[in-house]
Amino acid sequence: MAKKEKKERKLTPAELARRERYIEISERLAEEGYKKTELTVGVVKANILAYIVMLPFVVAALIIFFAVNPIDGLETPSNLDKYLMFLLGIIVLAVVHEGIHGLTWGIFAEGHFKSIQFGIIWKMLTPYCACCSPLKRWQYILGSAMPTIICGFGLAAAATALADFLMFALAELMILGGGGDFIIICKTLAYKSGGGELLFYDHPYECGVAAFEKQ
Repeated sequence: MAKKEKKERKLTPAELARRERYIEISERLAEEGYKKTELTVGVVKANILAYIVMLPFVVAALIIFFAVNPIDGLETPSNLDKYLMFLLGIIVLAVVHEGIHGLTWGIFAEGHFKSIQFGIIWKMLTPYCACCSPLKRWQYILGSAMPTIICGFGLAAAATALADFLMFALAELMILGGGGDFIIICKTLAYKSGGGELLFYDHPYECGVAAFEKQ
């Protein structure tokens, strides 16, 4: 059933263009002696695993926040404007999250920022960033992790220092939102190299990455 659904899924024009680029890169690297291995995971499975992977970090941050800021000393937000700012913060940080992906990957990509594509999956109102250039393992991992490090853990640390619970709630959401990235990071780290030169390429339309290893 899963295979049938994958075949029937209609790709967007942006995904089709990235697929063509992916095919070209794959063929070029194959000619250079690289073997391709796709490291992908289904969307439903990725969403479930994402929460499982990030939950310990969320709980740890929560414990630290209340250890530093006792609950009886916190003010409960009563101003509607603060909640509206909170909702706006979610939108802004979601965009910033993707921007950090692009900024980090763009530094290392062969075409730099010309290799970075941004867009929105309108069905889910979700912004995304894609890198259309092969990267070394550490470069791909760094670009994948940086948004959660900055918008999640960094913001949580700032919120804890300022005793700002709404800011902290935003940080917790950003940590959870980075779960998909960390699933791919785990798959990237788990890939066992045979000792050849390794490159990693953002999959153009699946949740995951393709590993290219020189034989």
